[in-house]
Amino acid sequence: MRSLKNHTGNRSVLNTDAFDKRRFKEIYTMSRGLQKLSVDGELPMFEPLLGDIWASLYKMKPKLREEEVIDGLQVNKSFMEKIMSDDSFENYRNFTRLDDLSSAIGTVKFGEMTNQWFLEQLEQDEDLRKQMQEIQAMQRQLQKQEQQNGAENGSEKLQEELNEAMSDLDGQLQQSLQDNDHSFSQVMAQAMQETKQTKNRLKSLLGGTSAGSGDAELKKVPLRDQLKLAEKITSTTQMKEIADWAGRFKQIARRKQKSKHSNSIERSGVTLGNDIERLLPMELSLYTHPTTKNDFLRRFVEGKTMQYEQNGHEVLGKGPIILCLDQSGSMHKLDAQSKGFTLALMSIAKKQRRDFCLILFSTRTQVFKFERGNIKSLVMINLAQTFLGGGTNFALPLDGALNVINESRFKKADIVFVTDGEDSVNTSFLEAFNKKKEEKDFNVLSLVIGGGINTVEQFSNKVITVKDFDEEGSFTAFEL
Repeated sequence: MRSLKNHTGNRSVLNTDAFDKRRFKEIYTMSRGLQKLSVDGELPMFEPLLGDIWASLYKMKPKLREEEVIDGLQVNKSFMEKIMSDDSFENYRNFTRLDDLSSAIGTVKFGEMTNQWFLEQLEQDEDLRKQMQEIQAMQRQLQKQEQQNGAENGSEKLQEELNEAMSDLDGQLQQSLQDNDHSFSQVMAQAMQETKQTKNRLKSLLGGTSAGSGDAELKKVPLRDQLKLAEKITSTTQMKEIADWAGRFKQIARRKQKSKHSNSIERSGVTLGNDIERLLPMELSLYTHPTTKNDFLRRFVEGKTMQYEQNGHEVLGKGPIILCLDQSGSMHKLDAQSKGFTLALMSIAKKQRRDFCLILFSTRTQVFKFERGNIKSLVMINLAQTFLGGGTNFALPLDGALNVINESRFKKADIVFVTDGEDSVNTSFLEAFNKKKEEKDFNVLSLVIGGGINTVEQFSNKVITVKDFDEEGSFTAFEL
């Protein structure tokens, strides 16, 4: 409906250059969120406003143009003046400046919140609402005239009337922004909070079990796919929950793996160095005390802090992992937790370059195999959105696990079997399975979530019962 929208090439109220305009156009074509917002937004010149919001978040030194703006951009300038003069705006830019993903997410969020705030003003102010209705009617008429040949003169006259109406709208909006200063600042703060949450959730989904690995993994994903994932997280409660659980379980997995690493090293004495994981408890206490902290930091930087001397070989198991995950209908209530748990196990395999196999099961199975931890980020996301439903059949995933173990790569695999139900498995199958388990020398760790253990005990080396995944017993799987 906005005839001006197609002529926004140079319609910026900021000091944008050719690079800025080209880059925003590229991001706009990648982001369905921006495209949808520019169509659904109520403001008359919303697409160029989105471009200016992006530039204000991304550029090193964004500034408002000093010259007078024309062609109906007064409203955009008023909004940008308000956004950029907000007390918290420079803090927001610390998060988004020269960051393609953060600035793009921020543009969508700021745009959504600006549009929402404007709609609220329309509901509360009848004069403002009437002014907008007149502008929209003129836009429709102008669009119609521009589509007809020989209507240039009429279009010019109507364009002048539209610009005048836009100027009047700007005056009303400036008054609204002044009268509702606090509410506008609040929606901007909310937009930035949601921007940070979205990026952190992306890092939780894609990151590994190492601290800071989320940023590194994000850089491996094309920006178009980053934006696609960000929009899925933003629009889907399930994806938000999975990301939150994945972040929590990966932190726990990191602690479990670090503890296992520490316990696997033979300590035969004390030496000097700056390996945090091997520092003596005495040194850590010096760090926490205000009077000795600076001396500790100096010695740490110089590699002169006392730490355990490391001898011997690590005895960490680096064998393949096979996860059999129950996805029968009753598991749906724990789906977000189970996906977060799965992503944490996959991250261990990815970091340690271990072969990993995921067998989803109900009354059917889906099998996914990844050699040497070669698990692409988008694959992890697609798996996070898969749920089978249906009944429970233990024999199917166990037979599938045997088939995988018969492959040379998985011959020394550990199986993690997760279920919340019970199933009867015939004696001949159990006997055959346990015989193979002895021949192939593999172990089965079973996590039973609130269900019976009679059948599971018959094919498992260890059975742990838990009420859900967020219980200490479940974290045993992260020690594999």
